[in-house]
Amino acid sequence: MYKKKLGQTYYTNRHSCFLLQYHIVLVTKYRCPVLTGAVKELVYQVIQDIFDEKDLVILEMNVEADHIHILFEADPFTAPGTLVNVIKTKTSRYARKQYGDTFMKESCQDSLFWSNSYFTTIANENSLQLIQEYVNNQ
Repeated sequence: MYKKKLGQTYYTNRHSCFLLQYHIVLVTKYRCPVLTGAVKELVYQVIQDIFDEKDLVILEMNVEADHIHILFEADPFTAPGTLVNVIKTKTSRYARKQYGDTFMKESCQDSLFWSNSYFTTIANENSLQLIQEYVNNQ
């Protein structure tokens, strides 16, 4: 990813200057409480690995039993919808590989992990602190 110069808020390179901060919320299918215990830890780690691979900066992340909040900084080439698709695909695939479908059947009638929908917004200087507090207090 691009680097911030000391004392600067924005990322820069020879041709651009930007600060893109996104808040994403992912919800499990039918709000089933499957993100607990070892599954929660696995999903958390897979998401961190995805962000490390893509050189994205997680500012805050909170995993609840039925949803996840992620506040992060990205470069201009990161499409939030594409990132959400990667997160949902990899977390579901790794969880099923590790635990089979048993963790889904314990608390849900359906075997789908994630809801098809998601929420995303762009944070700005005025809303960043409020979003951070909201994510931490979930």
